[in-house]
Amino acid sequence: MKPDYQKIISRVYADISAQPNLGKVPDYIPEIACIEENKFGVNFTDLDLNSFGCGDFQEKFSIQSISKVFALSFVYEKLGEEIWKRVDVEPSGNPFNSLLQLEADCGIPRNPFINAGALVICDILLEVCENPKEKLLEFIRELAEDDQIFYNNAVAQSEMDNSFRNTAMCNYMKSFGNIHSKPSEVIDLYCHLCSIEMTCEQLSKSLLFLVNEGEQPFDGERVLSSSKVKRINAILLTCGFYDESGEFSFLVGLPGKSGVGGGIVALYPKHYCITVWSPKLNEKGNSYRGMKFLEEFTTQTGESIF
Repeated sequence: MKPDYQKIISRVYADISAQPNLGKVPDYIPEIACIEENKFGVNFTDLDLNSFGCGDFQEKFSIQSISKVFALSFVYEKLGEEIWKRVDVEPSGNPFNSLLQLEADCGIPRNPFINAGALVICDILLEVCENPKEKLLEFIRELAEDDQIFYNNAVAQSEMDNSFRNTAMCNYMKSFGNIHSKPSEVIDLYCHLCSIEMTCEQLSKSLLFLVNEGEQPFDGERVLSSSKVKRINAILLTCGFYDESGEFSFLVGLPGKSGVGGGIVALYPKHYCITVWSPKLNEKGNSYRGMKFLEEFTTQTGESIF
């Protein structure tokens, strides 16, 4: 018998809302720093396309590193297993923007969800697409069945104006031959991907192909093979939360991905996708309320991949 998801989500949302909202909105991206810190939204969508939400679930926010899931999926379908010659699949155990690790690994990023790995994915996007910004946005809109998804140019510019560390990583990988395009073009694409704005509702629907072994549940269209989906979900489980990935697996028990915009997506394969948004981040750079909500949600449903 399935749990009463709507009842559980409503109860957990109310409980978390009543608790102190700890953490801090990141201030290194000025356009994000001004977000109202007590925003809080949750949306659940299952493979029968039952969907419901709480709070600010229909308000758009900057998905930031959650966009790395879309970029990886798009590139993996195009490039196949060749992709793993340029980016590894190991947890980092270090901050998402570590230069030291990149030096130790001779310019090969530890996984595609840290910044260096996402920069390599953007470099591949530039190689396989004539208009990568348009193509990836089109890809996401098709996944969400919604053409009202856009880049926030102000956020993208704000990130480009403050992307000194990412630029350093990009140039460093270029010195090892692992960046083929101009670093300025890679940074521009990366910052635009991070600036994509979506709602919790749009996100929970758009990632159902990773729940459904690579097929869209609403039209049966295949996005990725089941084998590729298995590999992406494995990386989400082990690498989706920077150096807090082990903690998320331990507490929540689902593959997922966070972003410094305060969003978190979590996937229960063959069942559902759930998205949480709350802008205040913990010390590891993940949404404080998002982590708390998902831990309590899987505790009350008794469901995880383990």
